[in-house]
Amino acid sequence: MLRKHDRYDFSPIAKRPDWRWPNGARLAFFVAVNIEEFPFGEGLGVELNFKQPEPDIPNYSWRDWGNRVGVWRLMELMDEFQLPATVLMNTAIYDHSPDVADAFRARRDEIVGHGRTNGERQGDMDEAGEAAMIREVTGTIAQREGKPPRGWLGPWVSESAVTPDLLQEAGYAYTMDWACDDQPIWLRTRSGGRLLAVPYARPTNDLPIMHAAKMAPSVWADILIDQIDESLLQSQRQPIVWNLSLHPFLMHGFRLRHLRRVFAHLHSLGASVWMTRAGDIATHAASLPDGTIK
Repeated sequence: MLRKHDRYDFSPIAKRPDWRWPNGARLAFFVAVNIEEFPFGEGLGVELNFKQPEPDIPNYSWRDWGNRVGVWRLMELMDEFQLPATVLMNTAIYDHSPDVADAFRARRDEIVGHGRTNGERQGDMDEAGEAAMIREVTGTIAQREGKPPRGWLGPWVSESAVTPDLLQEAGYAYTMDWACDDQPIWLRTRSGGRLLAVPYARPTNDLPIMHAAKMAPSVWADILIDQIDESLLQSQRQPIVWNLSLHPFLMHGFRLRHLRRVFAHLHSLGASVWMTRAGDIATHAASLPDGTIK
């Protein structure tokens, strides 16, 4: 017998009720900016350079460049095109790179829970440890931002078997861990409550394309523009979500040059694309009549 979960039922997108995003848009788009802090000399870390014995200075310093330089260049570009951001925030940022959090707060961007640091994973924790980590992150963001986060993306997009249950019990409205659809869907939880899964696209994420697959930034930008245009076409049949996930430690000038081309293309599409945040998508989806979201 094939092992399965009971979080959601199979539902083909072509057989669902039709609906629209605000102002009649059919395609919703958001930028997710991964703001991450990594421990020095220990723990997990993205291997941007060939792995070295700890302390792995080439990898640590490359990642740290993202918070010292890359994120500021990225914010300048988003400001140029008046793009809001969904900020996936490690709470260690508040202690180690606080100016980054201050800058996104000044932009009035949405802060999403993203664990304490990307040096650890939820899938490696027991239930009590994971629940404590979620409470700690939620409390820290609530204290620093004046309100708790509504959304969550796990560090390394890692989950345990009970992560959706713990998130729903901690008061979260949505998660971006489940990439099984182009529309928001409801996840069942053990309490009988629901947790919304907001789409978070992996294939167009900058990390798997430009780092793992070693594609040139010009090719990445062409892929993104093709994705936008095809998504806009597909959305005439069903309203859908597409997001672009970005990591500041990859935002060097030769990549930003091509990202600028992508943002310019999005800007040219005007009101046909709803430029928004993940939390706004979750709010709109949850407001639809029962049975609309499958």
